[in-house]
Amino acid sequence: MALPFSDIDQFEAARPRLEAIAYRMLGSASEAQDVVQESYLRWQAADTARIDVPQAWLTKVLTNLCLNQLTSARARRETYVGQWLPEPLLEGDPMLGPEETAEQRESVSYAVMVLLERLSPRERAVYVLREAFAYSHREIAEILDLSVDVSQQTYHRAKKHVAQGRARGPLGGPVGEGASSAVPGEEGAGIDASAARRVVEEFLAAATSGRIEPLIELLTSDAVAVGDGGGKVPARASAWEGARAVAKFLRGMFKPAKAKRDLVGGSPDLYAIRANGGPALVAVVDGRVFGIMCLERTPEGIVAIRSQVNPDKLQRATQRWAAGGFGSPVLAAAL
Repeated sequence: MALPFSDIDQFEAARPRLEAIAYRMLGSASEAQDVVQESYLRWQAADTARIDVPQAWLTKVLTNLCLNQLTSARARRETYVGQWLPEPLLEGDPMLGPEETAEQRESVSYAVMVLLERLSPRERAVYVLREAFAYSHREIAEILDLSVDVSQQTYHRAKKHVAQGRARGPLGGPVGEGASSAVPGEEGAGIDASAARRVVEEFLAAATSGRIEPLIELLTSDAVAVGDGGGKVPARASAWEGARAVAKFLRGMFKPAKAKRDLVGGSPDLYAIRANGGPALVAVVDGRVFGIMCLERTPEGIVAIRSQVNPDKLQRATQRWAAGGFGSPVLAAAL
């Protein structure tokens, strides 16, 4: 049965917010689109005339679909090949959602998206709704069928877990003495495009120098590098740990070689942009995004390098890349 235009209109008006919630909940753009589509089907089947507050109804349906998805996703990730990382989103992607406040920008930063994987599904839901979308605990309680007290307790517990995760560092160990989890004005509050470009250019200059010393100078002593190939693109199953080990790995990664060109289908152009609000290096081959390397900085240097090369998690980035507007490469025909 076709929906009245007004009902379709209401859903489409809510779609951007629903997609942004689902992305933060699931860490996957494709899964977010799937649960939003399922929400639409349930909206289509509902007696919308009896729904007093459509946005509240849709948010409740979507959130519970996300909770079900997270439960099944945890089981699937136990058999995932190699490291699992969230799907990064390029700057300007509407699925990033609201970014007016520092809390909203922090909640979608790549470092926090990784940490959200450690929360229980309910903790993640409460954290996302409260931190990123400013829902009241009364509203969250209604969405998740909780008491207000339980919502508050769950939020404080989730926020504490995230804060402790930032303090412990990328792999759960303590960060360097005196280090904080972000550069003031960057990770927590967002970094502008020119600053992100400078960070990436400095990193790329060191990575392509052929020496490990310039890289070591940019890294914290406890820096890590991790990649997600999903079993479809070669990626080490465990992370590289420590500045020297990471530097050696990066030196080899950025050394030109025919085998690498054969793997990616040509010589990639490297771009310096933002992904999830932070500095990122994007590798593009013939208009296809082959990889996104997200750099996490602290005042002491780069503490984490997370590379997404699983082609299934780069489809949306490639679609957005086709729309243009990302400028010129910082290094053409690399590798």
